[in-house]
Amino acid sequence: MAALSIRTLSKRYANLEVLKGIDLDIESGEFTVLVGPSGCGKSTLLNIVAGLDRPSAGTIEIGGRVVNDIPPKDRDIAMVFQSYALYPSMTVRQNITFGMECRHVPKIEQEKAVTNVAKLLQIEPLLGRKPSQLSGGQRQRVAMGRALVRNPLLFLFDEPLSNLDAKLRVEMRMEIKRLHQRIGATIVYVTHDQIEAMTMATRIAVMHQGSVQQFADPDTVYRYPANLFVARFMGSPPMNTMPARLEAENGSLVVIIGAGRPDEVRLRLKGYDAAAPFVGREVVFGIRPECIAEGSRAFSGDAPVLVNAPVEMVEPTGAETMVLLRLGGEPAMARISPDIRPAPGASASFALDTRRICLFDPETERLIA
Repeated sequence: MAALSIRTLSKRYANLEVLKGIDLDIESGEFTVLVGPSGCGKSTLLNIVAGLDRPSAGTIEIGGRVVNDIPPKDRDIAMVFQSYALYPSMTVRQNITFGMECRHVPKIEQEKAVTNVAKLLQIEPLLGRKPSQLSGGQRQRVAMGRALVRNPLLFLFDEPLSNLDAKLRVEMRMEIKRLHQRIGATIVYVTHDQIEAMTMATRIAVMHQGSVQQFADPDTVYRYPANLFVARFMGSPPMNTMPARLEAENGSLVVIIGAGRPDEVRLRLKGYDAAAPFVGREVVFGIRPECIAEGSRAFSGDAPVLVNAPVEMVEPTGAETMVLLRLGGEPAMARISPDIRPAPGASASFALDTRRICLFDPETERLIA
């Protein structure tokens, strides 16, 4: 039985449709991330699951029970907010136990719960402090502790790391993932940061304009994006996409970028039989930056296709070098070795891994192969 089932859920404010027929099944113990740009409806969806907002249509089931008309306090959920939502006049211990006090949990059980959670989150020395005496990361741990003592069916996280600096965000990301591995809780986590989504989730729901574009494990979302939006949103840098043409040549499929140009690029494809109906038609060609490397590098398996391409810009990042180049006149970003620095304005040799490309229908924008 799914821990959370969402069926044909929609939300409308006057003439604005924020959510459009959402269907999701989240299994017990899963770490599901709702990711998408600002305004896509992910926080609205989380608020409806929490009971802080009502759907215009559709049903929500938590633990097999329809909760549409059940108040938040009776849904057996715990929520961690972006703003931490700690009581400033209370100590850490009091913030954690406040909810249990309201539910009239015996003092002995409160103390046991606080001791266990404080040890789990490594906040034992902080129990006597007030929120103003804590760092951002410590406040977030306290907010998580307040949720954990409830031992609910479902944890809801609403962009909990967005107020932290970059270094602390990485540390807390690891803490939350480690916490999930320890307790095996069911978590629904909202973020606009696709790196958080890729590193933390067991499954990702990519949202755009009120709809779920793809719901799959991180590897599938990254390697086989369902459509152009997912391809262009997931990844840092995102997938390179460019217009191309598909032709048949000597029994093989060939994708041509910049057809008719002096610098056109022709790539022979293997294992892309699903694209055969598009022979003689325009397609959108997609390739990840790590599938374009310096010409001296060999990808495992088949020999890569080597092309000469003009270099427009070079960005050394320490761990790698990002290169903006032109394939058949179209801009593309490559991720190459940190010790390779091609000269901007000159041409250089690049290797393309044609086993990991994507082809999209330019009309529907959906993945072909």
